[in-house]
Amino acid sequence: MNVKDLHLQYVNEKYDENGVLSEYVLNVPEDFNFAYDVVDKIAELEPDRTAMMWVGENGEEHRFSFADIKLYSDKTAEMLQKNGIKKGDMVMLVLKRHYHFWFSIMACQKLGAVAIPATHLLTVKDFVYRFEAASVKAIICTSDGDVTSFVDKAAEKYSGLACKFLVRCSEGSDKKELPAGWIDFNGELERCAGTFDIPASRSDDPMLLYFTSGTTGNPKMVLHYNSYAIGHLITAKHWQNVRPDGLHFTISDTGWGKAVWGKLYGQWLLGAGVFTYDFNRFDSSVLLPMFKKYSITTFCAPPTMFRFFIKEKLSKFDLSSLEYVTIAGEALNPEVFNQFYEHTGLKLMEGFGQTETTLLIANLTNMEPRPGSMGKPVPQYNVLVVDEDGNPVPSGTTGEIVVSSEPVPVGLFSGYHLDEALTNRAWHDGLYHTGDTAWVDEDGYFWYVGRTDDIIKSSGYRIGPFEIESTLMEHPAVLECAVTGVPDEERGQVVKATIVLAQGYAPSDELAAELQNHVKKCTAPYKYPRVVEFIEELPKTISGKIKRAEIRGDMKK
Repeated sequence: MNVKDLHLQYVNEKYDENGVLSEYVLNVPEDFNFAYDVVDKIAELEPDRTAMMWVGENGEEHRFSFADIKLYSDKTAEMLQKNGIKKGDMVMLVLKRHYHFWFSIMACQKLGAVAIPATHLLTVKDFVYRFEAASVKAIICTSDGDVTSFVDKAAEKYSGLACKFLVRCSEGSDKKELPAGWIDFNGELERCAGTFDIPASRSDDPMLLYFTSGTTGNPKMVLHYNSYAIGHLITAKHWQNVRPDGLHFTISDTGWGKAVWGKLYGQWLLGAGVFTYDFNRFDSSVLLPMFKKYSITTFCAPPTMFRFFIKEKLSKFDLSSLEYVTIAGEALNPEVFNQFYEHTGLKLMEGFGQTETTLLIANLTNMEPRPGSMGKPVPQYNVLVVDEDGNPVPSGTTGEIVVSSEPVPVGLFSGYHLDEALTNRAWHDGLYHTGDTAWVDEDGYFWYVGRTDDIIKSSGYRIGPFEIESTLMEHPAVLECAVTGVPDEERGQVVKATIVLAQGYAPSDELAAELQNHVKKCTAPYKYPRVVEFIEELPKTISGKIKRAEIRGDMKK
């Protein structure tokens, strides 16, 4: 079998007359396991094929072939098994962008353990909650920062943590004394040969668990099975336009779900290499030269990163290796699309999905994007926009994005782990309710509006925050903003804009009036913010989502 054709055994696909994907059916073998059936298979067929090009902040470089990933994941699996980790055990991975993440997540899948990627930004309270909620048995984490001390303090309140592995990746960390109770991941890895007992594996075995960062309440536990990896084939092939001999760069930290969207499953199913830059602080002037140096061909990042890029003089940088660029993680302001296209000639192809899903809606290859639109539903899912009673709404009407779940499509989670009540609120009447709203134009393009609980109902109008936020962001005085509804006796609610000003601007009634008039000119006048508040910083979750509920005042601060 050819590596470039490896993925074809898992999919049947057809295209329309314009070359756009029209039919898409996934084939999931009963015993599928990504680590064995994809990574180890490629290592067998083309052992020297590049799996990852890793670059450290200090300039250190490592090129890992698929044979390397197989070897080091086998060694990691042996190390975990020797320390009591077995099928079904929960293993938390707090590894930033260290290459040890790929060794560890593949090792967990080989053992049938459930990997729980997590951010290094967690506090003691966050660790305690996650340890207890998921019954975490082991943790593999970075030596950077205060993570180990936070884990140790959390372990004083949680007795189920059987082993703690410390990864030393920063310069000089190998010379520091190992904290008490921790196992030296690097040292143990070298002592392992890569032999371990291989458990039986099924496509419906639990594989991956994420804690989602909602804007209210405790994070929910999203559990995915082995088949989830195949669900991301469309992500890489038909949205990111990854090619087997290219090098794909998704900027996400491994603690977030976006990492497996762009640094692992779909890309390796195609036999493509991934590029990883292990940095602590984003600096576009450092990152932009890497596109030429490493011949990066495809790239995916949230709109915020492109705003930083645009602030640089892009003409100074050689981006000629870039063939295709995608964008996700937050709604795309048309202004960002237009400016990046003007500078590079590359169109930002937006996509939409959740931790609970794979790619749901996107501007796929050979589609013409409409700036600001998420695109159209991918043929892997039956995606609808419905009213509060679950009935489809006409074009131009805002409703909730839902996914038909009869039967449950590959890539869609089956419920929130150990929380039947929460699952039943999201899954009912044959639909998975995303909690996100949108409207669809006459040509079938989806336009994001906001979360269901963010919709503002004023004088009979249903107003989504995103359009107003996008309009405000076009004004040079606005650095960040959040639009919410506030109670009003006459109108039910009115629109409020909470604004962080850009450097050089100061709060004033005159500026507030200027911003209100700006919105009136650019959108329907009834949408303008009747209330404007200037603040120093917006309240956000650990993943950077704006806490609109806190701004509205309907949750405890």
